Amino acid sequence: MLLEFDRVTFAFPGQAPVLRDFTLSVGSGEVLSLLGRSGAGKSTILKLTNGLLTPAGGSVRVEGRDTREWDRIHLRRRIGYVLQEVALFPHMTLQQNVELVPMLEGWPPERRQTRAAQLLDLVGLPAATYGVRLPRELSGGQRQRVGVARALAADPPMLLMDEPFGALDPLTRAEMHREFLRIQGTVRKTVVIVTHDPGEALVLSDRVGILHQGQLIACDGPEEIARSRDERVRVFMDALPKVAGVGPASHVSRFD
Repeated sequence: MLLEFDRVTFAFPGQAPVLRDFTLSVGSGEVLSLLGRSGAGKSTILKLTNGLLTPAGGSVRVEGRDTREWDRIHLRRRIGYVLQEVALFPHMTLQQNVELVPMLEGWPPERRQTRAAQLLDLVGLPAATYGVRLPRELSGGQRQRVGVARALAADPPMLLMDEPFGALDPLTRAEMHREFLRIQGTVRKTVVIVTHDPGEALVLSDRVGILHQGQLIACDGPEEIARSRDERVRVFMDALPKVAGVGPASHVSRFD
């Protein structure tokens, strides 16, 4: 397994535990979405994965190695991170933004320039046209594509995506979902996505994990999650948009 949480407990000082006896495994090339209410522990899981936080109990292992044993900088460069706000450097061109981590890793200029151009082409922003542009010249969806390219730049085995499409309008978000599936079909990375959107989780994922009060109460394929009768899971499934007045969708396919 590329990522393993083994009976992890975490709490901020003076507060109740955010995670309690939390266990989860994510395999190579798998897309897992974590779905839960605000405060359920989703973003905490991402920060424990890349070493921004340290578990109070249990262990988090990346590539079979406890995160406490990793050099934290090296660990974070082994993991791509895509944020909702993207956080591109505004004074740098798109090409320079994508090249950043390879540059920090000491790649020679020709190699990192070639890699950045390949990734910009992959996300549908050809380097010949877009490479010299600044982030302010792009739409929100285009900036998000550059964020994905930057996260892939050093060819990490895993991506963490924290509400990556949450700030986009519905049409742009649907386009980004299709783009994500297309790109993942090419690169086959291990991806952990944090989302509040049950439809997004069902469409993008091989498995969906449901968090409730710091515990993983369900983790299964999208069809199984959509059919669950657990009331704590149904809260999310019943939030799916109604279709032609029939009621909440009971199943969402990534191949529709």
